[in-house]
Amino acid sequence: MAEDREILREVWDGRVAVCVQLASEDCNTLSAPDPYYLMVPRLSYFPLVTDKVRKHFLRFITTELNDAEMWLESDGTPLKWHYPVGVLFDLHCGGASLPWNLTAHFSHFPEQELIKCSSREVVESHFLSSLKEADGLKHRGQIITNMQSKDHKQLWMGLCNDKFDQFWAINRKLMDSTPEEGFKHIPFRLHLPCQPPIQRLIRPLTDDGRKVTLGDLLQEFLPDSSNEGDRVVIQGIEAPRETPLQWLSEHLSHPDNFLHICYIPTQMS
Repeated sequence: MAEDREILREVWDGRVAVCVQLASEDCNTLSAPDPYYLMVPRLSYFPLVTDKVRKHFLRFITTELNDAEMWLESDGTPLKWHYPVGVLFDLHCGGASLPWNLTAHFSHFPEQELIKCSSREVVESHFLSSLKEADGLKHRGQIITNMQSKDHKQLWMGLCNDKFDQFWAINRKLMDSTPEEGFKHIPFRLHLPCQPPIQRLIRPLTDDGRKVTLGDLLQEFLPDSSNEGDRVVIQGIEAPRETPLQWLSEHLSHPDNFLHICYIPTQMS
């Protein structure tokens, strides 16, 4: 990987301004609590960064709900905790107004829409599973398999503690490729509002050696994506469609090593 440290650092330092309010049906006091404001890393997951939010609201809910799982909602839509924060923000807000206003719930968990997250260990398991899947696509799993468990732990702790150098000291191995070939396949998830993400096999180079671009991916898996005004957002950036997928995968992937692409139709933006 022709590592561009400055770009990697800018992506790592991305933050989302969030304002969380307690759901009115869960409030057990005469007056509603003050909202909780925080700056959340785009690359993290909500269960890793909302402990203080939970503690802030606990004294305003009934004791019966103290052990209930807190879940977040954006404008009526429950937020999937296993999506990175930045992906959720790009899909559901897109920076139309800041801070991003969310509602914290302690009751009526939407089991048809969300999976339970009882602990940080659940998030860690999901993260490592995604890493292994991504490396399976890029290197047939050879890099991640040859790593020691302490390397896996260093990746996880680097993400949890927001430590760029700690994370990238290991993650750079997962980004290894040759300029002539690139990765075997590009790990990507194409997100659309109110739909499951699209995930297919795609190579970074065509059979005749041409670099496959973001536009090629959209044309193949979302052929109706050329409507004027539609936005294609990666890491909060509207990416040019002529950008090679290999470059995007190396520089704009999330810590799970997937390139998360958000397609926002014009009527949604």
